[in-house]
Amino acid sequence: MRYISGDELAQLMKSEDKAAKKDFVIIDVRDDDYFGGNIKGAVNKPSSEFLTNVDALVKDTKDVPLVIFHCALSQVRGPKAARIYEETRRTMLEDKDIHHEVVVLRDGFTQFQTKYKDDPALVENWDKDVWASDWS
Repeated sequence: MRYISGDELAQLMKSEDKAAKKDFVIIDVRDDDYFGGNIKGAVNKPSSEFLTNVDALVKDTKDVPLVIFHCALSQVRGPKAARIYEETRRTMLEDKDIHHEVVVLRDGFTQFQTKYKDDPALVENWDKDVWASDWS
């Protein structure tokens, strides 16, 4: 499994040469923890429903060369969803010549929002109350 850093993702999102949902798509598999902010343009496919929806996701993204998965920390749900997606895609689409890459956002949305929460080109729907710590 290949990982992409938050900085690499930010650079990709701000690139004038790349368009979201055409050149890349970001899949956020957080469940209830989705509320409080998300990566701009990310598609929420909750992990609790992922197996049910993975076939449709493969069909919807079959022509997108880069699919980026993440969850809160990208330690369990994000990598697992990426693996399931990749296996399903391989089974459903027999054309092996399509250039396609599946990656996981290293450290997930938690780290991404820490660095980029104030950049509306990268993070949307951010709610400071959700992210406020009890000890601050």
